[in-house]
Amino acid sequence: MERSQEIYGKGDQNLEAHLIDREVRESSSSSVSVPQAKNYKKWLTISVYAFLVLTCQALTTILSRLYYENGGKSTWMVTLVQRIGFPVLLLFRFFPQDEQEQEKTDPSVRYFFCFTTLGLAYIFNGLLGSAVCYTSSIGLLYLPVSTYSLIFASQLAFTAFFSYFLNSQKFTPFIINSLFLLTVSSALLVFNTKSQNTGNVSRVEYVLGFVCTITASAGLGLLLSLVQLILREVLKKPTFSAVIDMVVYQSLVSSCVILIGLFGSGEWETLSSEMESYRPGKVSYVMTLASAAISMQVYTIGAVGLIFKSSSVFSNSISAVGLPIIPVVAVIVFNDKMDASKIFSIILAIWGFLSFVYQHYLDEKKLKSSHKNLVKEEEVSQA
Repeated sequence: MERSQEIYGKGDQNLEAHLIDREVRESSSSSVSVPQAKNYKKWLTISVYAFLVLTCQALTTILSRLYYENGGKSTWMVTLVQRIGFPVLLLFRFFPQDEQEQEKTDPSVRYFFCFTTLGLAYIFNGLLGSAVCYTSSIGLLYLPVSTYSLIFASQLAFTAFFSYFLNSQKFTPFIINSLFLLTVSSALLVFNTKSQNTGNVSRVEYVLGFVCTITASAGLGLLLSLVQLILREVLKKPTFSAVIDMVVYQSLVSSCVILIGLFGSGEWETLSSEMESYRPGKVSYVMTLASAAISMQVYTIGAVGLIFKSSSVFSNSISAVGLPIIPVVAVIVFNDKMDASKIFSIILAIWGFLSFVYQHYLDEKKLKSSHKNLVKEEEVSQA
């Protein structure tokens, strides 16, 4: 009798050990499949954000240039268009959110950050954003579209520089190669003045446009690096709504500053006559500015989304590879010439973009490998 109980007891122990072992294997397989599903979802989201950046960036630039080409002269109006459309972003707050991504923080702490650290950051970024928009508007006024877009691609180098100090950005050979190629692709046409149609722009105005575009590029690089710093150090685990709020508050500050500039400069008094003399008509005048405002906000969602899912340098890589697309569109819209230097510039930009994407692929592969090793170590320790 005792012998049978002993055997029965050992059977229970073996059964229990078997069940535990099966649970470990199931939990291990599920822990591997979940990161894979999240990885695919992450890259799908990144692809959507990249599409928004590539399309809306070109659309905003072309529409702003069309405003100038058809008789528009207000740089403050073009500046305002880049920020005033922020109420459209509020629609994104109705999108479903992942509850697990929401940060569980003491309400008093979040309240304190909202009115101190975040408040100051939004004000500073809003002021910086208004300066970036104004200088880029001047650059677009005095420079051809192709020259403006390819100079503005230097924002990637500025972002890498600021991210090195603010976000401890690491540079691998593939990233350095990407930055080099994208910078060269943006600089190729700067000195190729033979193919640029400057129109009635004087030499002084051309230089002013060049300086303003470089300044706007540097300011945008600093702004995107600061956004990534806020997401990582202040918001810690930001939700989609928190990112939308950040963009809205910064755009609100920028819009207020730009409106002050519009009324302070007196350009608002010429807007009615400008609308009357607009060559395609009043309806086209309103539609051009409204479309540019909406497309700019959609571009902002894409750019911030790429920072949220990856980094500011990756976000600017997408922007940089999108800028050479603008001269291609300009060939159709403004009858610009597509010479060998422009084609070569586009090829270098795409090459640099692929180099950066490949580095992110290596990072994801390394992360997946380390996760599998961690699971194996857990299995060995539990055994």
